[in-house]
Amino acid sequence: EVQLQASGGGLVQAGGSLRLSCAASGSTRDDYFIGWFRQAPGKAREGVTCIRSSDGSTYYTDTVKGRSTISSENAKNTVYLQMDSLKPEDAAVYYCAADRRCRVVAGWILPFGTWGQGTQVTVSS
Repeated sequence: EVQLQASGGGLVQAGGSLRLSCAASGSTRDDYFIGWFRQAPGKAREGVTCIRSSDGSTYYTDTVKGRSTISSENAKNTVYLQMDSLKPEDAAVYYCAADRRCRVVAGWILPFGTWGQGTQVTVSS
């Protein structure tokens, strides 16, 4: 079973940037997806992006499209989420997760099966 550890959160001013990291360890399939999800206080957890391990294909939800980039460094079993032009509404606990698929329904990424702990992102206005 894969274990995931997210890091890189912090406090940033609106308009600033952060790069989150998700380190994977343990047993991984040859082909799987890593996704980033976030949960703001009082709100449901939402997926924002995912990347496929075998070919690096990606998907972004409209909430982050054009402002964020997901990438992977397979040699380090690490996935990154570069977030630019951050807005106060991007503030949340960000989680990385793994699954065999990245299922999208009506623009929403469905929850993944394996989760890491979260990392807090705070955006000041």
